[in-house]
Amino acid sequence: MKYKVGILGSTGSIGQNSLEVIKNLRKEGFDFEVVFISGNSSISILKKQADEFKPKTVFINNESSFKEAKTSGVFNGTELLNGEKALNELAGRDNYNILINSFVGFAGTLPTIAAIKAGKKIALANKETMVVAGKLINELCALYHSEIIPIDSEHSAILQCLMGEKMENVKKIILTASGGPFRGYNINRLKDVTVSQALKHPNWNMGNKITIDSATMMNKGLELIEAKWLFKVSPEILDVVIHPQSIIHSMIEFHDTSIKSQLGIPDMKVPIQFALTYPERIKTGYPSLDLTKVKRMDFESVDLESFKCLKLAYDVMKLEGTYPAVLNAANEIAVDLYLKEKIKFTHIADIIDDSLSKHKSVDTLSIEDIIEADAHTRKNLAAKYY
Repeated sequence: MKYKVGILGSTGSIGQNSLEVIKNLRKEGFDFEVVFISGNSSISILKKQADEFKPKTVFINNESSFKEAKTSGVFNGTELLNGEKALNELAGRDNYNILINSFVGFAGTLPTIAAIKAGKKIALANKETMVVAGKLINELCALYHSEIIPIDSEHSAILQCLMGEKMENVKKIILTASGGPFRGYNINRLKDVTVSQALKHPNWNMGNKITIDSATMMNKGLELIEAKWLFKVSPEILDVVIHPQSIIHSMIEFHDTSIKSQLGIPDMKVPIQFALTYPERIKTGYPSLDLTKVKRMDFESVDLESFKCLKLAYDVMKLEGTYPAVLNAANEIAVDLYLKEKIKFTHIADIIDDSLSKHKSVDTLSIEDIIEADAHTRKNLAAKYY
């Protein structure tokens, strides 16, 4: 089989790991071609990737960086694109068959939809797509015979645990969380944590936004909502447990009380490869998990009073409509404010809660409704804080 891959967000952690996976799979004799890559403003990284993987197209999101690249001729002989319309057109092209979407935030939603309408297999790391538009995404996938395979380690683990099982036998789906850098902190101790402290994740190397989401536990909240739509399950069977070692990535409990889990070292290359080659398992040269060195695995309940972001996500998971879009938009703005040191850490949850309380949801969901809810939330918060 010829694997023709497009990567949105190739300069980020997931994107760079994806290219490493593709390089390793090529060494194993698999025919992978990288058709397009994209980044925001990291021209030097994009240039290095383009030189190695020879994509036909490079998308640069930042307009000034795009103009600089075009003027300098650094990507001579390669198609250069910029702008939302061009991005969606690129995702909908017929010259590739697998999209890796590792964009962060709402920006990943429309290109995902474009790829679905083109019937692509989508290796999805952009959880916000399923959070804000999960119901619509599932309907479109069925209509256009598209397939979404999750890249997130938790959702990849759930998928692997469910393989060969009947959904009616599932009692509970349990997502594990490391607890982030502030595991065990109470609400009072969280009030004055600094940005530099919040960016020191104990187990994973991620971008700033996702790392802050992990610190507030909103990342796990978004993953709950994503799991609801990816696996088409009731919110009541979804739960989170703290597991600081990040060895068990998720678990399934069945009605007979048996529990099935997926274990592995905390390395994103493993779920990326599984998403690309699903349902096949391909030999890798990555290190194996040595349980004798792990020695112990701890589990704790989540303090929802201190980590209010996760509680808000639990609530929104049951509300549906345009509430998830508001939750996500408010979180993106609040995290940006915190990274710029305009608000305190605990204010992130307060801003999200306030935005949700003021929102009037639309129940008959369309992509236009979702875009409007997202834009309205951002506009209101920008007027207040920027």
